Amino acid sequence: MQKPKLGFWEIWNMSFGFLGIQFGFALQGGFMSRIFQTLGAAKDDIPLLWIAAPLTGLLVQPIIGYLSDKTWHPRWGRRKPYFLIGAILSSLALLFVPHSPVLWMAAGFLWILDASINISMEPFRALVADNLPDSQRSYGFVVQTLIIGIGTWIASNLPWLVSEIGVSNEAAQGVVPMSVKVAFGIGAFVFMASILYTIFTTSEYPPEDMEEFEREKKQKNRFLLDIIENIGNMPLTMKKLGVIQFFSWFAFFTMWSMANPALTEHVFHTPAPIEANYDLNNATQLLQFNTDNTAFQEASNSVGSYMGIYGLSSMAFALLLTFYTSKKRINRKYIHMGALILGGFGFIFMYFVPSPSWLALSFTLIGFSWGSILSMPYAMLSSAIDPKRMGVFMGIFNMFIVIPQIIAALGGVNFTYKLLGENTINAMIIAGISLLIAGFCNLLITNPNAISYQEK
Repeated sequence: MQKPKLGFWEIWNMSFGFLGIQFGFALQGGFMSRIFQTLGAAKDDIPLLWIAAPLTGLLVQPIIGYLSDKTWHPRWGRRKPYFLIGAILSSLALLFVPHSPVLWMAAGFLWILDASINISMEPFRALVADNLPDSQRSYGFVVQTLIIGIGTWIASNLPWLVSEIGVSNEAAQGVVPMSVKVAFGIGAFVFMASILYTIFTTSEYPPEDMEEFEREKKQKNRFLLDIIENIGNMPLTMKKLGVIQFFSWFAFFTMWSMANPALTEHVFHTPAPIEANYDLNNATQLLQFNTDNTAFQEASNSVGSYMGIYGLSSMAFALLLTFYTSKKRINRKYIHMGALILGGFGFIFMYFVPSPSWLALSFTLIGFSWGSILSMPYAMLSSAIDPKRMGVFMGIFNMFIVIPQIIAALGGVNFTYKLLGENTINAMIIAGISLLIAGFCNLLITNPNAISYQEK
């Protein structure tokens, strides 16, 4: 079926739910390590506490992609039922995460939160490819990235913003500050509202051959066999993109899990106080602990705000590409390569920043790579796979996102950064090196249609 080209606002409505998804991811990425440290986690334990996130993605996204390919409802469509289910579960998880009284409960809620976000996120990638002709794929994914950038910037600044308007950023030992709790509550509302907006403003195309679609649904369920067969039959371009994704997402997982301890220590000089180092029964020592903890919480707010800059610069990156791709073709390969290399230098520069304000430059460069990661690989992939298997292939493609994160969580981050020394800031150097490798791996991509849409 020849799909008509859509206007900007139709693509905007179709992608608007990603605002809520990114609120969830930004709050998770910017503040879960802070919550873990507040509840007593040692910094070297943090990557392992994060393992729930990639593990759930590894399991959930291929399953949801496969199921959504096999779903059709005359009113709710193919992908939208999964948006709604994921939004309900994610919003509930966001409400409960910062109220966790103990570390194991926070880790458990992270598991639930990430699984729920993945239920909503995977069908959004497939929806862009479902509803747009091949010539608009880059445009569609770039608009999606623009919305993601907006969500990242706003959500990353929420704890700082609510503390500025009077919500307390102080809390007793082992208690998450109210500013973080309020920010997560706002995130829950935005998540649900933005998903509902997309559901009610966007239509989906029915299967091209409804009779064949119904026959396939009635066949014996070959769920696992189908997924295994699709993994075995991955196009070569998808495998090459997988290499790029591996190093890209190793870098960003390292940032999400280790930026807060690394930057509060190295740049702000206010590391998280370790309870065992204080005699909390001594009034002077208790006062010192509370002073140090308040300084750590304030620095963590600043780290979160600086991290929000990468959302802002990814938004600017996406905005420029939106204007350009609405009229002209782009070379996805070289744009992605350049953006990843800039992000790599941004991470490495963190080691050398003379003052906290210079972190704005680091995260600006990282934002260029983030904006590209969220659009260019999917635009290249969608032009190299069977449209009838768009959902399941998009889900399988997620393996190249979550496997590096699992490796990082199981010791990859700690092992690699300690090759450079014990200082936690070395984790950011490892993230930079990983992004540089990812950038140069773009030279592997040779499929002309993946690099730039070719008129047929």
